Parts: sequence; structure tokens; C-alpha cells
Amino acid sequence: MKELVLTTGDQKLNWAGKHMPVLQVIEERFLREKPFKGIKIAVCIHLEAKTARLCEVLQSGGAEVFLAGSNPLSTQDDVAQAIARRGVAVFAKYGCSEDEYLHFLEELIKAEPNIILDDGGDVIHMIHERYPEYIPQVIGGCEETTTGVIRMKARDKAGHLKFPMISVNDAMSKYLFDNRYGTGQSVWTGIMQTTNLLVAGKTVVVAGYGWCGKGVASKAKGLGADVIVTEIDPLKAIEAVMDGFQVMPMKDACPLGDIHVTVTGCCEVISREHFDLLKEGAILTNAGHFNVEVDFEALEKYAVEKREVRKNVMEYTLPGGKRVFLIAEGRLVNLASGDGHPVEIMDTSFALQALCAEYLVNHKLEAGVYDVTEEIDGEVARLKLHTLGFEIDSLTPKQEAYLKSYIV
Repeated sequence: MKELVLTTGDQKLNWAGKHMPVLQVIEERFLREKPFKGIKIAVCIHLEAKTARLCEVLQSGGAEVFLAGSNPLSTQDDVAQAIARRGVAVFAKYGCSEDEYLHFLEELIKAEPNIILDDGGDVIHMIHERYPEYIPQVIGGCEETTTGVIRMKARDKAGHLKFPMISVNDAMSKYLFDNRYGTGQSVWTGIMQTTNLLVAGKTVVVAGYGWCGKGVASKAKGLGADVIVTEIDPLKAIEAVMDGFQVMPMKDACPLGDIHVTVTGCCEVISREHFDLLKEGAILTNAGHFNVEVDFEALEKYAVEKREVRKNVMEYTLPGGKRVFLIAEGRLVNLASGDGHPVEIMDTSFALQALCAEYLVNHKLEAGVYDVTEEIDGEVARLKLHTLGFEIDSLTPKQEAYLKSYIV
């Protein structure tokens, strides 16, 4: 038997492709219809196998694709090399400096893209603030994350968004599954494989009870942890209480938590005022897009000593001798310390990206923020059910008429 030898990057990409059946269906149609013929698409998403697979699907539709990583610690060089060999222009490397990261984004913009698929909003920010001369050829873009959507909506509210953006993050089929099940599993996969510690029996503090926080808290509970939730929204806080979790302010949770996970999209969730309150040996992690939720810069200044005790685990000794541990510099733990969301989850999220990019090409939209259409949202869910082997009922004409009538 002849054994085929593939690079690790090709192995990862092929494995992802086999487990993303919705994208396979979309790819087959794109190959026939070529909706992106003559279109340049810039992709700035965590550069690993699932993202590379999305790029292949966009290529199948006729697009010229340019790819950068949205986080220096989530880029997988072997995957970057594999997708580059398949014709995608890649601007990324693992562990690049801040200057190198910004340079890669500049190269992405200078490719003169017509569509921008962003994750966190850095490309959208840069093209508006530093390279407005490249804006006229942009048809529109899509944003993948809560953090990016917050930035995008703020720019639009200020009247500074110059082209249409689709909020992929807010699609029902995105936040119900990607944010809850994807983040829930991948965060704990990243923490456990980085620390090699048991979760059962520990106290976990989850900051933020949005869809991502719900997933992280639920999985922690399933792993046997006692879970505390911190929140600023009374509705989300009462939901956490009804789901069986303790709820309290961060200052009260700090002395109790063995593992802290921030997942808010905000800054300084665990800040200088909290460091002295932390339990000896507390582990700090972040599942939000940027490394500002745990105040990394303040921790660096306040600590009297630091050392790396495991790969991606930094021990900080505070004044008085207390030690706390920060994973992956406070960057997105599921990607900086793991492979990110499960492949099957990203099958639906990246199907949304592909179909929304097609929608932008086929519909001339004014500048502004748009929701994913119900048709696209429903189509992705339908395709996922179909590829999993499930079917559902349809309304009869009589049922449709009944639901539209005010007469019982």
C-alpha cells in the first residue's frame, strides 16, 4: 500500500474540509455559478484550518482571496503555508510583533479588496482611519465577533462608517451555536490542554453572561466546577441565577475563584483593583477578542516578578508574595492556546460568511450596519440539519392561513 505524505498544514485543512458539509454544499454551487468572478475578498480571521477552508470556498466562487490572521497567537504557520500553496495570498505569521501585525493588515488593504471579512474590526478601523483612498472600491464587509460589532456600530452611530457591513455575529445561527456551544467547548479545551489541570471541584468565575458566557459557564458546570457569574446587566444576571449559578460583583468573586474567564467584549474586567483580592494560585484567562479584559499592562507593571512556568502560562508574583497565573498573555484563550471552535460549529459560521459575502455582491446596499437576512440565517440552519440527516415539518396552507388570521 502506498502511503501518501502530507504536510501538517494540509492534513489540518483536509480534516476540516471533511467535517464542514454545509460549506461543501455551498462550494458545489459556487463552482457552478462563480458569484465572485472578478471580486477580491480580504479575510482577517484567526488563521487556522477552518478559516483556510472558508478561503477555499470563496476561491471556488471565483474570488481572488487575501488572508491575514486576526490575532498573532492564533496563527498556525503550517496552515498558512498550506493555504498559500493553494493560491491564497497570505500575510501572517505566528507570534508576530505589533508592528508586523499592522503591516500585514496594511498589505491586506493595499490589495484593494471589494469585500472584507473581519474578525474584531481591525481592518475596518484601519481602512477608515489610515487608508480611506481604498474605500471607494469596497462593496461591503462582514463582522464575525461581538467585539467587532460593538466597534462597527459605534462607528456607524458616529456617522463614520463608509460602506455597508453585515453583522454576522448577530445571526441566530451564529450566536445560538457558535457563541454558546463553540466557545463553551473550545475555551475549556484551551485551558485544560494548556494547564493540564482538573476542572472538577474548582471554583470558576465567568465574567459576562451573554451567549459566550452561557456556554463557558454551562461547560464548566458540566465538568464538575462550582460556577460564579459576574454581570452588569440585571436581566442577564437574573438569568444566570435561574440557571443555577451564583452571581456577585467581581470584587467578591476574586477571593473565591480558582479559574477566571472573562468573556465580555469590554476592558479592565479584572483590573489593578482586583489583583490583591485574587486567590493564591488563581488562573486568569480571557475568551474575549482583545487582551484588554484582564488588564495585562497593569499586571505587568504591578507584579514584582514573572516567569513562564508552562508554554503559554506566565506566573506573576505580586507584592507580598502572592502568585497568579495568566494564560496566553490574556489573549483569546481558545485560539491562542488551542485550535478554536470545533470544526462542525465553524461550518455554520463560515457558511454565513460565504453567503453574506455573496449577498453583498448581489445587492447594492448603502453604508450602514445590516443584520443577516432571515433567508440566509434559515438556509444555513436548514443545510446543517440536512447534512446531519435531520428533517423537519412544514406548515400546511391551512396552518399558514391560521397563523396570519386574527380569527380563531
